[in-house]
Amino acid sequence: MNRELAILEKLEKELSLKQLQIKSLLTITQAINDNVSADGLFNMYKSFLSWEMGIEKMALFIIDDDGWDCTTSINYKSQSRSDIVPLLLHHKRLHTIKAGEDQRLDGFDIIIPVFHKELPIAYSVIGGIKEKDDLYNKIQFITTITNIIAVAIENKRLFKKQIEQERYRREMELASQVQQMLIPEVLPNEEKFELSKIYKPHFNIGGDYLDFIRFDQDRFAFCIADISGKGVSAALLMANFQAMIQSLIFQYRDLETFVFALNQSVYRITKSDRYITFFVAEIDTKLKTLKYVNAGHYPPILKMNGSLMRLDKGCSFIGAFEKLNNIHEEKIELTPDAMIVSFTDGLPDLRNAADEYFGDHFLEDFVESHGALSPDQFNEKLLTEIDIFRGGTEISDDIAVLTCKIY
Repeated sequence: MNRELAILEKLEKELSLKQLQIKSLLTITQAINDNVSADGLFNMYKSFLSWEMGIEKMALFIIDDDGWDCTTSINYKSQSRSDIVPLLLHHKRLHTIKAGEDQRLDGFDIIIPVFHKELPIAYSVIGGIKEKDDLYNKIQFITTITNIIAVAIENKRLFKKQIEQERYRREMELASQVQQMLIPEVLPNEEKFELSKIYKPHFNIGGDYLDFIRFDQDRFAFCIADISGKGVSAALLMANFQAMIQSLIFQYRDLETFVFALNQSVYRITKSDRYITFFVAEIDTKLKTLKYVNAGHYPPILKMNGSLMRLDKGCSFIGAFEKLNNIHEEKIELTPDAMIVSFTDGLPDLRNAADEYFGDHFLEDFVESHGALSPDQFNEKLLTEIDIFRGGTEISDDIAVLTCKIY
């Protein structure tokens, strides 16, 4: 009779445990379907192990973008992320902790690893199971619950990452569209002068900018700039910058005052968080004069009378300081067939597989050798030279070139 009662009591306990397991699985599954937050799932896991399974000690470690983190625990105080995780990482299946193992594992009995596509995503360390009856089934069920929770959290992380990547992709598309609208597609090719451009943004979106402004039949200006930063913020600053240029350049007769006002306008927006290297030139084809200001930009090359000159006079870059002092505008008398090659630092800083730079001296030699070409022919040959130089190496920065020739 006693034996029958014991068997009956055992069966009732097993049934009670099974009912508890089914109830817990349904509750957690429903919570996952209801998109309960990660913290909510961690609290459910902790509550289930503590109250339902009678676990006295537990630590659950979850991998995220910043590394391993102890997301929930029972009677465990982690001194640091690296406290116990290194002891867990070489375990790929359920491990029973034996006497004499690292003292940091004291109080724990089992290690439950959770893998996804051969990569660990979670480790649960369990200790102090109160009731030893049916221990194997309890451990198996705790392993099941741990896997469900860990996979749900990993799916949340991957989904969040996918959303962020999609948002980033859309932002880049928007920035690229904004940038394409700002860069002139066609530049003038006339009897008195011609302009031609090369524009190769890094990853389809960059911070290089160039523009052309027409005053009248004989006077025009062109500019080239390098805006710090990338992405949407750089594209929006570029849009503002273009609007400022188009507005201010018609308000002031001299480039010094124009650059001074331009700097103040940019500074009001950026508060020196961003800066812009900038080169602007004004050409009068009737008087055959060039006026320019170089605001911290890579000095363009002027080829004229068989010699080269670097256009480096000006001031500091735009947007870094509230006021620009000592702005210097230089005026140069032009001779027929003068060519001005302006560019951003992505061109001389271009590197090949041998870690060699395209370089400033090579660029000067190239202008010296090919300065007799038209701007379109010059840029086409320069593009070929760039591709030959870099081979299969990716372009690591934006490249912009604006070539102007006075006939």
